[in-house]
Amino acid sequence: MEPWGIALLVVGLSILAIVIIVILTNVKVIGQTEKGIIEHLGSYKTTWDTGMHMMIPFFDRLAHRIDMREQVRDFPPQNVITSDNVTIQIDTVVFYSVTDPKLYAYGVENPVQAIEFLSSTTLRNIIGELDLDSTLTSRDIINEKMRKILDAATDPWGIKVTRVEVKNILPPRDIQEAMERQMRAEREKREKILLAEGQKQSAILIAEGNKESMILNADAEKEATIRRAEGEATRVKAMREAEAEGIRMVRQAEADGIKAIREAGADEAVLRIRGYEALAQVADGKATKIFLPNDLQPLAGAASAIAESIRKPEEAPEKK
Repeated sequence: MEPWGIALLVVGLSILAIVIIVILTNVKVIGQTEKGIIEHLGSYKTTWDTGMHMMIPFFDRLAHRIDMREQVRDFPPQNVITSDNVTIQIDTVVFYSVTDPKLYAYGVENPVQAIEFLSSTTLRNIIGELDLDSTLTSRDIINEKMRKILDAATDPWGIKVTRVEVKNILPPRDIQEAMERQMRAEREKREKILLAEGQKQSAILIAEGNKESMILNADAEKEATIRRAEGEATRVKAMREAEAEGIRMVRQAEADGIKAIREAGADEAVLRIRGYEALAQVADGKATKIFLPNDLQPLAGAASAIAESIRKPEEAPEKK
């Protein structure tokens, strides 16, 4: 090969390599969470979405890769003064996302720094209207006010502030010590209240237990008294029934005796003889006087006369 042919081959290969390098350097891939800002000869041309794109060599350039995810910025503590002239330190956390990549790229020189300065100024204005106690107890109000103000102020920059959080509020050391003493006193007071309530509840439970025990004892005593009364009533009833049964049996025996006598055919003379026998048994006693029924007095007189007539013949021979 001629020297000039070799030279042409080298030049051609060089040009091809340069073209390949230029093409490769002007092929850009935009990620899933990004937007690409393309400038043409120094001015905004277009915004690339996710995917592979080709720029015009030497005329276009990828000026910005903008992250479209929600971002968080934790700003350093700021010294602010409350309405009652107390200097406190507050640090905030700002959550934001980019809504317009072009405005974000060209609306402000340094968006993050701009948000920080704006947050500091807004915080001073809001806290300046509140006293220390309100500042310590109104975090939600402060967060919401700051979010609305920052969101409105950053809208021309293509930024949306989604949330603002006051992370720490640090009052001066002497105020912190006073607050700690107050909190300690509140805890001790609460502890005493809880202890007193516990003792009161315990006393109530004990009293209720004693009352319940007394009620149970009274119920038991009442039941025992009722049982005893029922037992006594049952015993008295049984005794009365036994007495009534005894009387009934005696009456029945008497009735059976009379019935037997009548069935045996005993007449009035037999009955009188039985009466005499009973009278004799009565006379055998030590009584000196005997009262007889009216119907037995004539018989008694006849019996005495008979006895006298029997006694006289027996005494006559003794007189001779």
